[in-house]
Amino acid sequence: MSGSAAIATTIFGLAMAATLAIGVLSARGRDKGMAEWSVSSRGLGVLFIWLLMAGETYTSFSFLGTAGWSYSMGVPILYLVAYLTTGFAVAYVVGPALWTYASRHRLLSIADMAEHRFRSRPVGILVAVTATVFIVPYVQVQIQGMGVVVNAMTYGSVDLHVAAVISFVVAEAFILVSGLRGSAWVSVLKDVLVIVAVVFLAVWVPLHYLDGYGDFMTRMVEEKPQWLTFPGHESGGLNGTWFVSTLLLNAVTISIFPTTVAGYLSAKSPNALRRNALLLPWYQLLLFIPMMVGAVALFALPTLDNPDLALFRLVTDSLPSPVVAVIGVAGALSAIVPMSVFMLAIGTLCGRTLLGGGNGSDPRSRAAGSRPGSADDVRIKRLSQLVCFVAGLVALLGALFLPNTLVKLSVISYEGLAQLVPLALFALFWRRLTAVAGVAGMLTGTGVVLLLWWTDNDPWHGINGGVLGLAANLLVAAALTYARPSTPVTAPARQTPSPEQEPA
Repeated sequence: MSGSAAIATTIFGLAMAATLAIGVLSARGRDKGMAEWSVSSRGLGVLFIWLLMAGETYTSFSFLGTAGWSYSMGVPILYLVAYLTTGFAVAYVVGPALWTYASRHRLLSIADMAEHRFRSRPVGILVAVTATVFIVPYVQVQIQGMGVVVNAMTYGSVDLHVAAVISFVVAEAFILVSGLRGSAWVSVLKDVLVIVAVVFLAVWVPLHYLDGYGDFMTRMVEEKPQWLTFPGHESGGLNGTWFVSTLLLNAVTISIFPTTVAGYLSAKSPNALRRNALLLPWYQLLLFIPMMVGAVALFALPTLDNPDLALFRLVTDSLPSPVVAVIGVAGALSAIVPMSVFMLAIGTLCGRTLLGGGNGSDPRSRAAGSRPGSADDVRIKRLSQLVCFVAGLVALLGALFLPNTLVKLSVISYEGLAQLVPLALFALFWRRLTAVAGVAGMLTGTGVVLLLWWTDNDPWHGINGGVLGLAANLLVAAALTYARPSTPVTAPARQTPSPEQEPA
């Protein structure tokens, strides 16, 4: 091992030890109930909510895929900033509404809310299983992203598989012990390092490899114009229609993403979520920096084989190993934080709804079983932790032995989760929607998405396949609801969520 590799590996090891300590110790003095583990007893303030949800949006993809898309395709990568920022505008309304509904009825996930809204455990189970199927690939993507980052930052000294195992062990250790609060505290370390790293890169890269931003922009316009206009350079048809349809779909879908909902429900109040929705778009400005780095690599590394390594190739080729290590640790934590929240969300969805007997449809059993320390609460928490561990293990094994299998599914994960929007969100306001209509619509929409993906027709004439699936979803749901009107099973009128309501 070279001296540079030894220094970078040592710094990485110390960072992982610090991460583990911060995550585990954050649970000291807290109660041990399911609500504390899954949503921090709904007690996080604006700062921790901001750090936690920023940590979920700035992932290993931000360091690898963002620079890689910028290098290989160009302008289509701007969809990332566009949908996240638009999604926070949606979250300004949706977040407080979901918080109010869930807090009043002691619910902990979108599966809980669907079960309670329709008074049907099968509906809750369907939502939990569907969400899990489309989230597990995200865990695997983060594990593999961590492996790529660590391998690059240690100059190849730490094997991809070893790095994947380390990420699994560290994330599972603190998430099993501390739950969502552990992720929030680790996000503090992660976001400080991310901000420092990317701001440094924003200054260093264009000055070191080119003659500053003026030279960079002039060369992009004169030498790489395809990268600056839709559909980009060899993007496979990701034109303006795809951009707008993907923006709209993802902006709505992220509002009911199970990990986003976990962030909503951990807040102290709806006002904390409103403030958070105003602050989070500013964090997305950081995403422009890896985009810029990827574009600079077009001139500095014109024959790069793997575009996803654009950022780290520039870093390792031009900076001393301690600086490389700090940037690498920021990238590694950008995988560990979202990975931990994904696994916790799966644990809450399946441990509570699928294996725990359901807690959303019977108010009396829910009230009794949700008391911290009760036998049922302890049982549900242990089941949720077990599911959290198993989900992470499945993703780890996929990363080690089948690296391209689940990752292929991640391409349509957002489109698949979008089909839960009517059941998990619209149903809270659409009072006539019945369980049968909602489920039929969801299955139809999912079928459309899978068919378009399987036949390689996504996007279809430029339109994101998820938008077509959601349109079919809503048409079927509306047709069944209004063609065969029946009395829907809903909560009493006073339980309809409102962004301005808070529980007494």
